[in-house]
Amino acid sequence: MFSWMGRQAGGRERAGGADAVQTVTGGLRSLYLRKVLPLEEAYRFHEFHSPALEDADFENKPMILLVGQYSTGKTTFIRYLLEQDFPGMRIGPEPTTDSFIAVMYGETEGSTPGNALVVDPKKPFRKLSRFGNAFLNRFMCSQLPNQVLKSISIIDSPGILSGEKQRISRGYDFCQVLQWFAERVDRIILLFDAHKLDISDEFSEAIKAFRGQDDKIRVVLNKADQVDTQQLMRVYGALMWSLGKVINTPEVLRVYIGSFWAQPLQNTDNRRLFEAEAQDLFRDIQSLPQKAAVRKLNDLIKRARLAKVHAYIISHLKREMPSVFGKENKKRELISRLPEIYLQLQREYQISAGDFPEVKAMQEQLENYDFTKFHSLKPKLIEAVDNMLSNKISSLMNLISQEEISMPTQLVQGGAFDGTTEGPFNQGYGEGAKEGADEEEWVVAKDKPIYDELFYTLSPVNGKISGVNAKKEMVTSKLPNSVLGKIWKLADCDCDGMLDEEEFALAKHLIKIKLDGYELPSSLPPHLVPPSHRKSLPKAD
Repeated sequence: MFSWMGRQAGGRERAGGADAVQTVTGGLRSLYLRKVLPLEEAYRFHEFHSPALEDADFENKPMILLVGQYSTGKTTFIRYLLEQDFPGMRIGPEPTTDSFIAVMYGETEGSTPGNALVVDPKKPFRKLSRFGNAFLNRFMCSQLPNQVLKSISIIDSPGILSGEKQRISRGYDFCQVLQWFAERVDRIILLFDAHKLDISDEFSEAIKAFRGQDDKIRVVLNKADQVDTQQLMRVYGALMWSLGKVINTPEVLRVYIGSFWAQPLQNTDNRRLFEAEAQDLFRDIQSLPQKAAVRKLNDLIKRARLAKVHAYIISHLKREMPSVFGKENKKRELISRLPEIYLQLQREYQISAGDFPEVKAMQEQLENYDFTKFHSLKPKLIEAVDNMLSNKISSLMNLISQEEISMPTQLVQGGAFDGTTEGPFNQGYGEGAKEGADEEEWVVAKDKPIYDELFYTLSPVNGKISGVNAKKEMVTSKLPNSVLGKIWKLADCDCDGMLDEEEFALAKHLIKIKLDGYELPSSLPPHLVPPSHRKSLPKAD
């Protein structure tokens, strides 16, 4: 195991949560600098694919990138999460956000323009300087002392245009900037408006820029309260069909449906659905700090694999070049034959086709280079990366697992994340098995007269019915035997294989909970225990 692992692990008991994060951060940085970076520099990886990683790339908080066409609610979504305005925020039905805005934590509220931002070594944006002033004039960092931003940072992107508007040049390569962010963020959220599902050409190109980052993508169908249930079903189907044409993966993307702003719902028919979807999305976002180290490790592995493939491509082109005459003709031939070269390298080095960069983009970039100045293959550099992938990564993964166990659970707190975690507006509060939890009267009692009538038709003996007779009534619910068996175990409080009238009423109540679409509790909550089966509390002295 690495020496840095031994040193850090030895002090783990004394270290706090921040020190534990530094353990993994230091390990990732060390692997990159010693194993991957030399290979990247030898074969001009940074010119073709992605700039070199810096310390801030390993140390920064988890980031979320919001992408969508104009007026889909990206900026409003950020305000919804933070529950406050942020510097540079503009909201409107027309294209308002014309800049990339990094919303981050700061002790004082303020903003930093792009040109100043890319020279700050503490921020992970220094390499964005390569996109020039046209981009930097449309880039800023908005800082404010918000609890949510202590755990995550959010990147708001310009609204993607449609129709004639998308033909107007932005002055910088919009898709390249999105790709740069996509490689470094922890989550990419694509927002769609329930009233505007068309995917413009620019939006389609933007989504394609996320190639290789599919595991980070989530989709939000926003403003879903503005359509009724039948329309929402059609909108959802149309969205999945449109996404299927743009995102070429066999897996179905997770789509969260809701209305993510702090205004009254226009259509309340799907309120329960919206609440459940919002909680699912919140849980996904809240888990990002805990999974940040794994994400950075995963991104480093993907980067190392691409660096290896790039080295094979570049060294192959160098090997094929003539030493004296016909260099230009040979260069054009090699560029045109790049798809064949990909297949050849796949067979020669047993590399998956998915590890190779896009052919067309690679061909365009190669036009600008002199192949004779490329380096030949250096086996030691390849071996160093192979050794890292085969041995060092597993050791680091074990360290991450150990630290996840030893560290307290890290969740995003503050803003909208605190609004539904406690009190009566928590998801599921007062519903299903939780109904009646804060009431003095037994919740089953309100329907007990109806259940009692059924009970006395089942031939009770000494105030109890047998399992056979109880089964006759319970199977009329048409629930599977596995579910009815669980209900029987929960309802038979004294475990005597029979049900008295209170236990039978409880069984019918649990059946109703399941038929209403709620999950059964794993054990019977105290408020559902029949009054006659509750143990009397000891009296105080």
